[in-house]
Amino acid sequence: MDRDDLDPERVWALVVASILAVLVGGSLLLPDLVYGNFVWHYFWGPVFADAHGATCAAWNGGMPQLLTSSGACAAAAEPVAYPGYTAVSEVGYALTLLLALVGVVFLLRRLDVGERTRFIYPLLPFMLFGGALRVVEDANDAVPVGVDAAIQYPLNALIISPLIYFTVFVLTLGALLAAVWLRNAGYAESYDWPLATMGTGLLVLSLVYLVWLSATQAYVEFHAVFTVLTMVLATVIAGGLWWVYRQWVPSITRGTPVIGAVVLWAHSVDGVSNVLGIDWGAELGLAGDLVPKHPVNRAVIAFADGVVPDSIAAVIGTAWAFLLLKIVAATLVIALFDDEMVEESPRFSVLLLVAVIAVGLGPGTRDMLRATFGI
Repeated sequence: MDRDDLDPERVWALVVASILAVLVGGSLLLPDLVYGNFVWHYFWGPVFADAHGATCAAWNGGMPQLLTSSGACAAAAEPVAYPGYTAVSEVGYALTLLLALVGVVFLLRRLDVGERTRFIYPLLPFMLFGGALRVVEDANDAVPVGVDAAIQYPLNALIISPLIYFTVFVLTLGALLAAVWLRNAGYAESYDWPLATMGTGLLVLSLVYLVWLSATQAYVEFHAVFTVLTMVLATVIAGGLWWVYRQWVPSITRGTPVIGAVVLWAHSVDGVSNVLGIDWGAELGLAGDLVPKHPVNRAVIAFADGVVPDSIAAVIGTAWAFLLLKIVAATLVIALFDDEMVEESPRFSVLLLVAVIAVGLGPGTRDMLRATFGI
């Protein structure tokens, strides 16, 4: 086939099909090696353990065993999967996200949407909803021993990281298709408001459920100060830095004159929520400080713990190092979006911005609401 005859959509489909063939075929032919030591160990095993509230899950020759103590996990034969992320899984999810973004570009092209950054704004409620939905699962895990959780396995697996991203993606895609249909059928002038309304509705339902739990269940609290402080401080930080960039380093903002501020705000929410929950949780009303949930958070804070003098850490903590990293990373990403990139690949640029905002706002919302509801 001549290069000019290559259909990008077919090439993308071929790549996806090839990856699936390797993983599925390898899992069938070499279940212990491919599925047990890779797919299960790094991807499904952590979800399986998390969904059952276990300390870890052991592969056990294809008969996964849930373990509830660190000693049992250490003594179990490898592979052993622990709830949460690993370096391998985060790389895998990042590559999956990139591949998915390419596919979504093709879909948006067919729907004739997503060419301009205004497409991002009605998606913001869905990003907030993703974080809130994850806290619904956190509350489900916090049910006292002897009390049945409201959401049982396997349904709770759908709202555990990373499957929650798939769940939120499907809901968002369904809402987008419905909003585009409403526009095309003449029921709405554009898809923006219907899409934003559906996302806001999902967010409100999640928050109402969490507030109801805090009012009726002793294991869920309510500390509005975390949400108020997170939003105020993140807005002040992002707004102040954006003004400085616009005034003194305009080259950073040239490709994203408005949406870049949203990127900075989203990652400020993530950083500030970590600072408040990890360093100031007890001081702001929680029974104890929260612990970081992601490997990057843990690594950055552990590094800061090792280099910041105890006398300083005792006063200002060390989670601010993660906030600083988020600000620097967001600034670098914003700077990459120059005019030429946005003009040559508008839909892909918009989707990259959606992904960048989501990976800050989603986890940040979760950490903020975990602290708000004492979970």
